[in-house]
Amino acid sequence: MKEIQAIRAVQPLIKRHPWALAGMVVLGLLEALTEGLGISLFIPFLYSLDQSAIEPAAEGSLSAALTSLFESVPASDRLLFISLAILTLVLFKGVISYGNGLLFSWVDTKLSHHLRSRVVDQLLRVGLRFIERTKSGKLWNTLEGETWTTADAVSTFAGLIINLATVLIFTTVLLLISWQLTVVVAVALFLISATVQLLTRRIEAMSRAGLEADQTLSQRVIELFAGMRTIRAFNRQRYEQQRYEKASWRVGRIGFKQEKVSGLMEPLSEILAAGLLIGVLFAMLHDNANGLPAVLVFIVILYRLHPEVYGLDEGRADLIAKLPAIEQVMGLLKRDDKPAVHSGDREFSGLETGVELSEVSFSYDADEAPALRDVSVRFAMGETTALVGPSGAGKSTLINLLLRFYEPTAGEIHINGTPMPEFDLGSWRDKIAIVDQDVFVFDTTVRANIAYGKLDATETEIVAAARQADAHEFISSLPDGYDTVVGDRGLRLSSGQKQRLALARAIVRNPEILILDEATNALDSISENVIQASLEKLRRDRTVIVIAHRLSTIEQADQILVMEKGAIVERGSLADLLRNNALFARLYALQKRPAYLEDTA
Repeated sequence: MKEIQAIRAVQPLIKRHPWALAGMVVLGLLEALTEGLGISLFIPFLYSLDQSAIEPAAEGSLSAALTSLFESVPASDRLLFISLAILTLVLFKGVISYGNGLLFSWVDTKLSHHLRSRVVDQLLRVGLRFIERTKSGKLWNTLEGETWTTADAVSTFAGLIINLATVLIFTTVLLLISWQLTVVVAVALFLISATVQLLTRRIEAMSRAGLEADQTLSQRVIELFAGMRTIRAFNRQRYEQQRYEKASWRVGRIGFKQEKVSGLMEPLSEILAAGLLIGVLFAMLHDNANGLPAVLVFIVILYRLHPEVYGLDEGRADLIAKLPAIEQVMGLLKRDDKPAVHSGDREFSGLETGVELSEVSFSYDADEAPALRDVSVRFAMGETTALVGPSGAGKSTLINLLLRFYEPTAGEIHINGTPMPEFDLGSWRDKIAIVDQDVFVFDTTVRANIAYGKLDATETEIVAAARQADAHEFISSLPDGYDTVVGDRGLRLSSGQKQRLALARAIVRNPEILILDEATNALDSISENVIQASLEKLRRDRTVIVIAHRLSTIEQADQILVMEKGAIVERGSLADLLRNNALFARLYALQKRPAYLEDTA
């Protein structure tokens, strides 16, 4: 059954707060018992109104048992005493209901926070391959929407237990009043419930379609904001508007279909229940064996029973509707089916000899050509190595393996002669700083963006790093200087300014290994010359790996690796490679030719 499937899926969360769940159920039972007893006390209350007008309760019945509870109370005070008892029970029920509502809210808050934190933790730990293969809209929707739905499933489950217990309590009272009629009512309610369930079978399929539609809409929103410049530059506003409207309309259409089905459940259930109540009223008034007070109480309890039975059906449908979200969240939290990078136990204290790759190969997908093929190279401590080659040659993939974003498909990487996986991943990355060609700037202050490289950096260190990255001048001209908030992805900064911030972030880290992936491609010639001079100082006593298409930036490298189609096809110094007159020499000649040609027309 789908309900059992949903309960099993959310069971790890139920186990996380077992006492809270038990507390919700116990308080719910107390609330039901209090309400049942309070309604039942109307039997002696009605008998106490006018003994001459109401027939006495039959011996051995519930009416007689409840009436006997107040026999010791003087007749003149009995009505007041019973009224106070009913009011006390109502007050007690209200207090319990309020407390249970707070407990439900607390559990929802705790579980949703727990789930969101676990999802973020999973996304930060899981291999990049999983992140790259999963749509951002799906991950965003899971984090922001489905975690709430999954947490709420625990409350839904607790509510189902309370509904069931309440139904049993009210049914017990009805049986004590008239078991024959209660059996008839039970059969009728079962038929009503079965009729309602015919509608709920369509809800799960609609919920899955709705979840997919929500994810698509989230993806559209993410792309809309991230690609705003491209959209406007290519004059695709109308095209994107149509794509968004299509996704939005699909969400609304599926939601409307769900509402048509779920909205039909309550009025249909109420119509059938109203017919049942009228039938019971006629039957009990025709056979007045239990007395008029018992008849009235039976009707009242039956009236209160129907919402609880409907609540069972609604809770079941709600739990089934939440199943896709539960499976989405719990599936994302599973770790055994996702690529992960192993972290060793050995602390990395520093580079002593260097990093060596031995016949390393890597493929992003098994059915695709390898991004790296049998690469063997040594990055010696304190030396600068440059990686050059056409786009798609494997340069960035090589960097990704050094950062342990991925594991090699074949071959090994050693650090100081020790296999890389033996080192603690965090301690290894703590010694590295990277300036990527795709600079990411956080929506916070300039100071915080620079200090991201070293969270405990002093003001002096931050300013010194900014000066070395040729960023202090433009930062000082900003409205709030280092306290200026740069906007989403550094919206208020130019590409060159963002690149300077990224350089400052790397410099303040004072890394042992510095990776520069097209680190100056967004700078003008003057700024590039200034920063190149700073980088020359930064390279001293440091292991540097440079990826550059501007070959002028790598002329001082200790070794140059020329890559093509995932393999190293040349290696050596600048002079050696120029003498080889191969791929590097051709690339170098292309960049050294005149920037313009004479118009011979």
